[in-house]
Formats: sequence, C-alpha cells, structure tokens
Amino acid sequence: MRRLLERGLALALAFVLSTLLASGAFAADTAEVAQLRLERTEDGLVLSAAVNFDLPPVIEDALAKGIPMYFVAEATLLRDRWYWYDKPVAQTARHMRLSFQPLTRRWRLVMSPSPISSSGLSLGQNFDSREEALAAIQRLAHWKIAEASDIEPDARYNVDFRFRLDVSQLPRPFQIGAVGHSDWTISAERNVRLVFDAPK
Repeated sequence: MRRLLERGLALALAFVLSTLLASGAFAADTAEVAQLRLERTEDGLVLSAAVNFDLPPVIEDALAKGIPMYFVAEATLLRDRWYWYDKPVAQTARHMRLSFQPLTRRWRLVMSPSPISSSGLSLGQNFDSREEALAAIQRLAHWKIAEASDIEPDARYNVDFRFRLDVSQLPRPFQIGAVGHSDWTISAERNVRLVFDAPK
C-alpha cells in the first residue's frame, strides 16, 4: 500500500512538473549577453556590452497601450578571496524606462543610476522607431562601473554583469500577471575575469 502511494505521488509530481515546463514557468532566459568588454582607464573601470533579446508579444502590446517597461543593467566588481566568498568592492546600476507616446508616435527612453521616479535625476531621449530605442537599451558603451581607487594592482578581480526586465516597477495588475509567466522574463548575465592592461 505504501509503495503504491509513493508511486502515485511520484506520478503526480511528474505531471505537475511537465505542466509547469509546458506553461513556461521554468523557461530559459530570453536574452543573451553577446559581447562584454572591460577597460581600465585613468578614471576607473569601464564596461561595454551588447545584450540581444526580442520583446515578447505581450510586452509589445503593453507598450503600444502606453504602459512603460523598465530595464536594469547591473555590474558588480568582485575581488578574489581564497578563504571566503569574493568581496564586492564596487556596484553600480543603470535603470532604463522605455515608453511609447501614442499622440506623437515616438518612443522615449529615460536612463538613471537609480530607480526612475518623477523627482529623480534622469536623462531622456526620443526616438522615431522602437528599433532605435531598443538598440540604445541593448548597447552599453563606456559605462563607468568602478573608480580607479577601487582597484589594487596586485589583486585579482572579476565582474558580474546582469541585465533584466524589472517587473517590480510595473503597475500592480501587471506585476501580478507577470509572476511565473515566461513572456514577462527578459534576463541575462555574464561573469568575466578582469585582466589588466596598462592604464590609458
């Protein structure tokens, strides 16, 4: 009887897992870090990256209805420690809000080092097409992620880079609907060992 019960539970668990996989709850990341380059300058450490992704139809539809989408790029400089976890020595983020303006038929991209609000410091730019606006999100050039003083010449470092769609900044009904749905998942990450060249 016990063996029969265990077998029934195993079959039920297999059914639940297959259903979740089919629904996309465990879907793979929908973005890829195609390029990632680090450069040490006199001012500090700068990062350039290219992230490839396509907008799922549900996100395209929300944008067309005037709902802004929020993206976040994050970089952490980690110093190697043989006796413990690597030590974070510098962390920075770039927050991006993409929105469509139906009256002008133009796209607007706002960037900020902190979560975007109406009162915070941010930089905005308008685009004639969605493709141009997305290209500005997907290409990060000469982004300063650490000060020169954060880097010791004899230490070893690596950089964690992460990119994602930030559903936590969406309106509440969209946040609830996005939980567990792969259509609302855009994320990618890469870890790179920092190899020093002579400062420029």
